[in-house]
Amino acid sequence: MKKLTKSATDRQVSGVLGGISEYFGIDSTIVRVVFLISVFAGVGSPVLLYILMAVLMPEPGRNDSGQSFGGTYGSSSSRRGTDTSRSVKEAKPVEKQEEDDWSDF
Repeated sequence: MKKLTKSATDRQVSGVLGGISEYFGIDSTIVRVVFLISVFAGVGSPVLLYILMAVLMPEPGRNDSGQSFGGTYGSSSSRRGTDTSRSVKEAKPVEKQEEDDWSDF
């Protein structure tokens, strides 16, 4: 069974509209144009629906059955410290500069 997920390849903002177009098998431009027409026509509240779907729709390739609120920002699997291919650059010492005379103010 096909799952509705955000698009990994066809994303402009968060991949919601691209994911919808992939799920229904239609061109993403058509989905985006229909979304913009509904925004300007004032039909329902498409912006609120988009934000809600951006939060609730799972990312592609994830095997979680539930929603992940907040993504990986607070989890222990965040990207900090996992990339060992980068070298750490040492900071250059700061040269002491003459202090400006601010007595005129």
